[in-house]
Amino acid sequence: MITMQTRKILALATLLAGAAGTHASAATLESVTQRGALRCGVNLELAGFAKANSLGEYSGFDVDICRAVASAVFNDREAVEMVPVSSGDRFTALQSGALDILSRNTTWTLARNAQYGEFVGVNFYDGQGFMVNKSSGIRSSLELDNQPICVSSGTTSELNAADFFSVSDMRYNPVFFDDQSLAAAGYKDGRCKAVTTDRSALAALRTSLPEPDAHVVLPEVISKEPLGPVVSSDDPAWENVVRWTLNCMINAEELGVSSLNIDQMADSSTPSIQRLLGKDGDAGELLGLHPDWCSRVIMQVGNYGEVYDRHIGPDTPIGLARGINELWTNGGLIYAPPVR
Repeated sequence: MITMQTRKILALATLLAGAAGTHASAATLESVTQRGALRCGVNLELAGFAKANSLGEYSGFDVDICRAVASAVFNDREAVEMVPVSSGDRFTALQSGALDILSRNTTWTLARNAQYGEFVGVNFYDGQGFMVNKSSGIRSSLELDNQPICVSSGTTSELNAADFFSVSDMRYNPVFFDDQSLAAAGYKDGRCKAVTTDRSALAALRTSLPEPDAHVVLPEVISKEPLGPVVSSDDPAWENVVRWTLNCMINAEELGVSSLNIDQMADSSTPSIQRLLGKDGDAGELLGLHPDWCSRVIMQVGNYGEVYDRHIGPDTPIGLARGINELWTNGGLIYAPPVR
């Protein structure tokens, strides 16, 4: 039985937690707004996901998540500072406050969620694989017994590969590197028979090799790799800003709203579209943003499908079919809660 004294203690704890949450909730959005730019951690270099040109200007699938949040907050997709971080220092940078968002092909796992921050959703469903030179004659990952494998240490790739070799009753012969870019360079230099990481990253690496057609990603998918943006765990309101920016892009594709037709769609009488574009409801107010926050995202960056097709889709050098990254309405896993 809960005593009256216990009820009072619980009520006080709830009140204090609510006050603390309100204080924390304004912290990141307020500091970002005062700074005038979002700080976003991205990959050092991963074609299609995050890569800088000769002027140091970043573009890519993960980069556009950062630009989308900047659009929602500032109505300016360029109000973002891209901070390249390695796989080894990405979580340290996030926890230190050097980043407002980590958008760097990062796998959502229990340990990472508990130790480093909050994953706001999945923007790409991936799986780990292996890539080899066709001249090796290897056609299956089950033929990699005791072969040197280039892998980035301290990553899920390292652990997944060890699990795969263990359950396959093969000898695991890893060659460790401090970052995936270094592991890729090791493979390119012939230090390993194969390189392992997420299959999307292998597809990106393949395009950067002197003879892409000389390399093949083996058919086996050895893990689940739900990739998504991460924020600090101490600011639930900022977490919601980033989460619902991603959800805005996904819902926009599902509802047929794109950067090309948003002006026409603004006059739609469909209730879900009216709410998405800020014509009805109080979504912007609840997030601490302008009522047009989602419209800004779609207009300046695009919906989920536009971003996918622009950077990693079938008509890009990366050439990734949507597959399980199709909308749920098309048989895929991409699904967002409703804006209402």
